[in-house]
Amino acid sequence: MKQTIGSIALLVADYDEAIAWYTRVLGFTLVEDTDMGGGKRWVVVSPPGASETRLLLAKASAPAQAARVGDQTGGRVFLLLHTDDFWRDYRRMKEQGAMFCEEPREEAYGTVVVFRDLYGNKWDLLQRKVP
Repeated sequence: MKQTIGSIALLVADYDEAIAWYTRVLGFTLVEDTDMGGGKRWVVVSPPGASETRLLLAKASAPAQAARVGDQTGGRVFLLLHTDDFWRDYRRMKEQGAMFCEEPREEAYGTVVVFRDLYGNKWDLLQRKVP
């Protein structure tokens, strides 16, 4: 048996600004943008070269959801973006205006830096050490 996590829903305030940020700053690919009617869209973005897990950009549609945009995990790092070249991606993201919370650091598991997306969700950019 094989299972995968196909998508992770990420609350956003606006579809178009989220698409623009994820494709420009992170270099993600817009995989799908389907109108579902009533102002709802099915918007999926994916890191370059990713074959399984993607982000479903879900526009907040109620006050309780809107209150969670940018804080889906209570201030903890929410998502980890793995890379095969940390410094290439760090420099590109910095040039595109990514908001880093710290300086890059070396840990036992790899090179990592915390950044925030356009809404304030914390992410790790991580290049794992090869054992």
